[in-house]
Amino acid sequence: MGRPNVGKSTLFNRVIGRRLAIVEDVPGVTRDRQYAEADHDGRRFRAVDTGGFTPDSEAQLVRAVREQAEAAIREADAIVLVVDAEEGLSGADQELARILRKGGKPVLLAANKVDSDRREKNLDLGELHALGFDVFPVSAEHGRGVSDLLDAAVTHLPEPPEGSEEEQGQKGPVRLAVVGRPNVGKSTLLNRLIGEERFVASAMPGTTRDAVDEQIEHRGRTYLLTDTAGLRKKRHIVDKVEVFSAQRALRAIERADVVVVLTDATDLGVEQDARIAAQAEERGRAVILAVNKWDLVQDKEGQAERLRKEAARHLQHVGYAPLLFVSAKEGTRVQKILDLAAELHDQASTRLKTPELNDWVQRMQDEHPAPLSRGYPVRFSYAYQVGTQPITVAIQCNRPEAVDAGYRRYLTSGLRERFELRVPVRLVFRQKTRRTPRGTKGQRA
Repeated sequence: MGRPNVGKSTLFNRVIGRRLAIVEDVPGVTRDRQYAEADHDGRRFRAVDTGGFTPDSEAQLVRAVREQAEAAIREADAIVLVVDAEEGLSGADQELARILRKGGKPVLLAANKVDSDRREKNLDLGELHALGFDVFPVSAEHGRGVSDLLDAAVTHLPEPPEGSEEEQGQKGPVRLAVVGRPNVGKSTLLNRLIGEERFVASAMPGTTRDAVDEQIEHRGRTYLLTDTAGLRKKRHIVDKVEVFSAQRALRAIERADVVVVLTDATDLGVEQDARIAAQAEERGRAVILAVNKWDLVQDKEGQAERLRKEAARHLQHVGYAPLLFVSAKEGTRVQKILDLAAELHDQASTRLKTPELNDWVQRMQDEHPAPLSRGYPVRFSYAYQVGTQPITVAIQCNRPEAVDAGYRRYLTSGLRERFELRVPVRLVFRQKTRRTPRGTKGQRA
């Protein structure tokens, strides 16, 4: 965390090993936090990039700093405070450090934009050390010093529990969030799943203001269900309360294992539904596409075919997600949502076998080699899984920077097909060796 333009997101991308696109066109709120799974020397953890704050006044700045700091203190096991080593400490940096110091959580200070040993010698870092934190001169852009920072950070993380990650994931409750536009029947659906009128359901849009949880049991599994406020287009939101409701809905997505994107069979909002589904997928959450109010559809066969074509056209980014036609009012296929949620939750927690991953990646490049890089071939040597929820596979190759978006999509599609995956997948490309490959003009890839 830190103030704007100090390099938080650059450092975040460096830590997680990939450039993670942040979608900001969210109904009612600019997304303020980014979550991603990462690993360092075999230790897996979740990294969080806090949103930059650009208030209009000093008073607003202090308030924004305090809110960010308090959220980090609540959620984190360790905090990295990023400052611009060239600019030195600002008032916002000092206020943030003061709050974090009182919070009691381990804090590491990353002095960013120190791109070389010579620059480090020329900079006076004494005022940073005076804050009382361990100081790590780093260059988020070039990776200098980041490994040392992570070495220190992981020592403050709790030890992972015993047992495999797959066993841990499948023993816990399935966290299921229901999201969608206003008045598509989210509360009615959850009441039907629970079997009682737990959530207030009304024909008037905007009845639900907060994200509310309820726990149920189904076929021996525990589910934590979350009702959320309806998400509208940003330009339609004028009520400050609705802004906070949208924020809570997005945080419910981040906490969930599986997200049900609910839409209305009688009032399709394909563009808006696609945005909501993108929010879930971009956060690495498994998605179920559920079309509600199916009892009101006359030509069910024809409408189902039309909706499948609409989904294929507008929801390509979650084209792997199951599509269900349900009626919350009558209970049609509602329990199927819970069965699917458990299946997707377990699949997202799966550990794929390394020999099978290597067999897959070799076959993919044999069938369709990657495009040449400056006339030289791109070769994949090894594949292994580094994370779950979402399933994240690291692929070692000689020129990771040369793997373009089109070939990434080809590999991702092949991975889904090979392992029959209906959950989000992430691919990370890593340098095979430190030896400089031919064709890079002496620069390390």
